[in-house]
Amino acid sequence: MAGHYAWLICDNVPNAVVLTDFGPRVIEVVKVLRRRTGLSLWQGRSLLDRLPATVLEDVSEETAEATVRELRAAGAKAEVRQQA
Repeated sequence: MAGHYAWLICDNVPNAVVLTDFGPRVIEVVKVLRRRTGLSLWQGRSLLDRLPATVLEDVSEETAEATVRELRAAGAKAEVRQQA
């Protein structure tokens, strides 16, 4: 058995959602942050002062893409980043 190796192939790589710019509609972006992360309105607003900021970590690609779409619809700039 010492000569046998196994490779683990993982198709479900954890993703992160990174907010890079909140855009012109701050209130709408904070509402999305509250809905998606559970942050309070105050925490969401203070997060916008520290951009770029990781909003979600270790989420599936589907969840990350849906969150990015919702943030972009609110006027923000966000992206999905794969975590290593």
